[in-house]
Amino acid sequence: MVGVGVFGRNHARVYKELEQQGEPVRLVGVVDPDLNRADAVAREFGCRAFGSAKQMLSTHSEVRAASVAAPTAHHLAVARALMESGTDVLIEKPLASSLAEADTLVQLAADHKRIAQVGHLERFNPAVRATIPLLTQPMFFEVHRLSVFSPRSLDVDVVLDLMIHDLDIVLAFADSTVKEVRAVGLPILSGKVDIANVRLEFESGCVANFTASRVSTERVRKVRFFQPRQYVSLDYGRQEVLVFTVAGDSEAAGAPSANPQIKVAKPVVASEEPLHAELKSFLNAVRHRSAPAVSLEDGRRALALALDIVAAIRDHGKKVDLPTIAGATR
Repeated sequence: MVGVGVFGRNHARVYKELEQQGEPVRLVGVVDPDLNRADAVAREFGCRAFGSAKQMLSTHSEVRAASVAAPTAHHLAVARALMESGTDVLIEKPLASSLAEADTLVQLAADHKRIAQVGHLERFNPAVRATIPLLTQPMFFEVHRLSVFSPRSLDVDVVLDLMIHDLDIVLAFADSTVKEVRAVGLPILSGKVDIANVRLEFESGCVANFTASRVSTERVRKVRFFQPRQYVSLDYGRQEVLVFTVAGDSEAAGAPSANPQIKVAKPVVASEEPLHAELKSFLNAVRHRSAPAVSLEDGRRALALALDIVAAIRDHGKKVDLPTIAGATR
């Protein structure tokens, strides 16, 4: 486990839990340049602490897979060292700081024949998995991801920190290329964009509105979308899905409801911690040398869209004479 801040520690916790549950995996070490933090996490989960990935690899030749939860700016250097040593990697989102770095990671994985997965966690949310079979022709999305302020991940805009989860999901659900991006965003409590609103139009005609904030007074993580004769509401946090379907005449005739034209369903969702599902999926791909559930190409696609949005926010800020906003580069 490389990088044991708040989220990296969770990776270490889940790897240890999987080991204790009988999964064929062993947590051998955690890496962090803050040795006090690395030592504390290592003691908590019964493994060794290291100050760098290279130090760990020189000590533990048995390492076969690693999660990378270092700051985004270090993803390329860390993942390069791991993949060149023959280690498969799960790289947290966003995949990289730029598309050039993302492309280098894709090439490194290909050159060294490594399994490389991107940590788009919501792909493994049970509510998302329960929604996939419901997709027909989504034409309008309304997405909200709001959280209270935290000093975590202030090295990137809210688009790359929070919204990128939903960009990845909507790209997968809409299954169409983006035609137009409109966006506005503001720095509130940091030097980066802390709240953003985005409108996307896809080649299919689908439209998606996104709001992401890390300065909210409440925590909201929801996706709602409309498709012919149907409205679907997905709550990431509650792991719930509600489906409202306009019934045909023959179906409506015997429907015992207040509005017989609308059938309400709540698909069964098998509750599971998404990080457990994500790491099990990664380990399965490593064992069987199979394609990961979320490829580097998937991560690059979400990153490219997020960077387009960051650029659109910057351009909008210039038009309306807002203070200069620092942002990632392509």
